[in-house]
Amino acid sequence: MFGPFEKPRAVNPVIAPASAATTRSGMSDSVVRWEAYATFNPAAVVRNGKVFLLYRAEDASGVARIGGHTSRIGLAESSDGLRFTRRAEPVLQPGKDAQARYEWPGGVEDPRIVESEDGLYVLTYTQWNGDVPRLAVATSPDLVTWTKHGPAFAKAADGKFLRSETKPGAILVRAVGDRMVATQVNGKYWMYYNVPDVQVATSDDLISWTPLEDANGRALKVLSPRAGYFDSWLVEAGPPAILTDRGIVLLYNAGNLGTWGDSTMPARIYTGGQALFDARNPVRLIDRTDVPFIRPTEPYEKTGQYVEGTTFVEGLVPFRGRWFLYYGSADSRVGVAIWEPAKRQ
Repeated sequence: MFGPFEKPRAVNPVIAPASAATTRSGMSDSVVRWEAYATFNPAAVVRNGKVFLLYRAEDASGVARIGGHTSRIGLAESSDGLRFTRRAEPVLQPGKDAQARYEWPGGVEDPRIVESEDGLYVLTYTQWNGDVPRLAVATSPDLVTWTKHGPAFAKAADGKFLRSETKPGAILVRAVGDRMVATQVNGKYWMYYNVPDVQVATSDDLISWTPLEDANGRALKVLSPRAGYFDSWLVEAGPPAILTDRGIVLLYNAGNLGTWGDSTMPARIYTGGQALFDARNPVRLIDRTDVPFIRPTEPYEKTGQYVEGTTFVEGLVPFRGRWFLYYGSADSRVGVAIWEPAKRQ
């Protein structure tokens, strides 16, 4: 397991909504307060000695309910991983492009990020058009200028997965210093994705992905909810999966079912678990945690648009000898938790 992680109270939450920030909508050209309603669910990467967060920001349009606003992706940077400076404009948003039919009016949501061997950044995110959420891919050389490649499964199995509900998108990586580099197993890149079960896909180029299928032609499930546990309602892949000498470590988000789940926790609360997969066979589950390694304990994790509470993990990076875990809290803010491996010894 990774951890234990501690939440530094002096800096949390590290990103909160900002009502003054404005941008021009890529669809209507109107001025919108693009991060006024919520800022949460971040991806993380280390570049040039700094931590960068790509976080989901919701504007104040639409209706006051989850999924009722337009989401964009903002970028923030930090020299210490704790105190962030944000760019004034979003770096990814819906626009009048080939992806508009998939991204409007809901926007672009819940990013995860990895780096390729040659330094290209690969972002998985959810396209939300108010009808079907789709896992999509974008790439960038600098974290600012992005190329959208569209739905990840558009070419798979003659498009049979294009109408399926899919969400990001934890690509398998290995830690190379402070870089999280996409890595192959058995000649393929691997990605754990989706909810309420975690499924798996492979790729030759990190852009186009093919879900593995079971004997019935359905997307293969490799991690599922368990009655009686903290992950009884749903499971969803978190940050990029990490190849270690013990196997593949996948941090995942877990929803509790309440009556048929862990009775010591509220129904629908989001916590975090960890799963270990075989390094030579990424679909083979070896073990998983029976209790959460992170859960809502602080006021900022329990107050917001998701009142049951969330610690929704999406960004994990090694940085200066420590591991920094970034997560969405109550679908409203960004938190950080830190693990110092040296303390384990």
